Amino acid sequence: MTTRSSHTDDIDRRIIGATQGGLPLVREPYRAVAKDLGLDPEVVMARLQRMLERGVIRRIGVVPNHYALGVTANGMSVWDIPDDQVRSAGELVGALDFVSHCYHRPRRLPDWPYTLFAMVHGRDREEVERKVAEIAGLLGDKQSGHEVLYSTRILKKTGLRIAA
Repeated sequence: MTTRSSHTDDIDRRIIGATQGGLPLVREPYRAVAKDLGLDPEVVMARLQRMLERGVIRRIGVVPNHYALGVTANGMSVWDIPDDQVRSAGELVGALDFVSHCYHRPRRLPDWPYTLFAMVHGRDREEVERKVAEIAGLLGDKQSGHEVLYSTRILKKTGLRIAA
């Protein structure tokens, strides 16, 4: 006999359902979630920790609305990096505080030579360009070209949702 999920029980699923859209913006968000679910706050925190450890949930983090914060220029910088240097270059670039996403993608020659992608945010395009220039200086000879692809509209960004 199989169950709905071997990794979660009904309480875990209720906690996931209550938090997957974001934690309440209050001083003690886990206490607020616990109160809404009729649970003890320590139970909520312990179960979230166990779900993290088991990989049921990947992370608990902040997803800021860049536009509400005045950060309205978003540029995906794309870099032509030799395949054998992408990992080390990605570690350098991904560690920068102004890079929110950094990852490797295969090149698609002859039209697309880029292997490293790094999302850069700024208050305007000039700020993004300065930050991209900083990345270029950091990468030096590891890169043989780059471009910046600017966002033209906001897309809805959400992770996987489950029915509670």
